[in-house]
Amino acid sequence: MSNKKEIIQSATFPDCPIRNVISHITDKWSLLVLYTLEQKEVLRFKDLWRQIPDISQKMLTSTLRHLEDDGIISREVFTEVPPRVEYQLSERGKSLMPHLDALLTWGLEHFSDIITDRKKKHNAD
Repeated sequence: MSNKKEIIQSATFPDCPIRNVISHITDKWSLLVLYTLEQKEVLRFKDLWRQIPDISQKMLTSTLRHLEDDGIISREVFTEVPPRVEYQLSERGKSLMPHLDALLTWGLEHFSDIITDRKKKHNAD
C-alpha cells in the first residue's frame, strides 16, 4: 500500500490487521492498564489491580494477556516463594504511548462538543 487512501480503504474491512491491533489497545480496560504502567513503570498484578477501579481480576488477567501477546507489555516471573510476577511496558508499548497521548489530547479537546452534539441528536430523536 503506497498511499494514505489505500491504507484507509483497507482498514474498513473486518479482517484488517490494523483494526485487530487497535481493538486490543483501545478497549475499555487496556488504555487504563497502559497509562497505569506508564506512570508506575513496574507493577505486580495485585498492585495494578488496586490502581484501576472497577476492573475484575478476570478482566485484568484477560487484558494483560492480550497486551502481552501483542508485545505491548512484558511479564516477568520470578522464581520465588511466594511467586512474584511483574508487568511493565515493553519497548513497543513505550513507542505506542505518544500516539495514545495524541488520541487522548484530541478526545479532551473535542469532548464537550461531542457531548453537546450527542445531546442534540438524542433530543431531536
